[in-house]
Amino acid sequence: MQITTSSIHDIDEIFRLYKIASDYQKEKKKVVVWPDFKKALVETEIAEKRQWKLMIDDEVACLWAITFSDAQIWEERDNSTSIYIHRIATNPKFRGNNYMNTIVTWAKTYAQSIEKRFIRLDTLGNNTKLIEHYQKAGFDFLGMFDLKNTDMLPDHYQDQPACLFEIDLGR
Repeated sequence: MQITTSSIHDIDEIFRLYKIASDYQKEKKKVVVWPDFKKALVETEIAEKRQWKLMIDDEVACLWAITFSDAQIWEERDNSTSIYIHRIATNPKFRGNNYMNTIVTWAKTYAQSIEKRFIRLDTLGNNTKLIEHYQKAGFDFLGMFDLKNTDMLPDHYQDQPACLFEIDLGR
């Protein structure tokens, strides 16, 4: 198992896994479904070394993106001492291996290496199973919040409350 940044050569696989994740969300019927993400967004993340992948036997098992600011989602809670994890997608071939714990372990080391105190993520709507999953991985559930300004966020943020989670490495 190896965690590394994604490259532009991974873009087809990234979008394949996003589509699989979106289709899986559609099957669940009671969860928020990811929209089609813009290629330019992912290309920027790759160029800025913010798109990550977990590799097993030369295959992408899981991927995610990070950012260092998330003002529209975190609003007044946004700060410069955090990393924000987004769009975790798992290859169905590797589903069920609880890579969330692997991502959390990686994120703790990564955040500390760049002198960040918080690891944060969000999800949308009242997805109780996902809320429990993130809590089991070590995140504190901070609650559900109606976002004030979603004009620059992807479409799926428009009509759902955001569930905010964080791990405080300073405790």
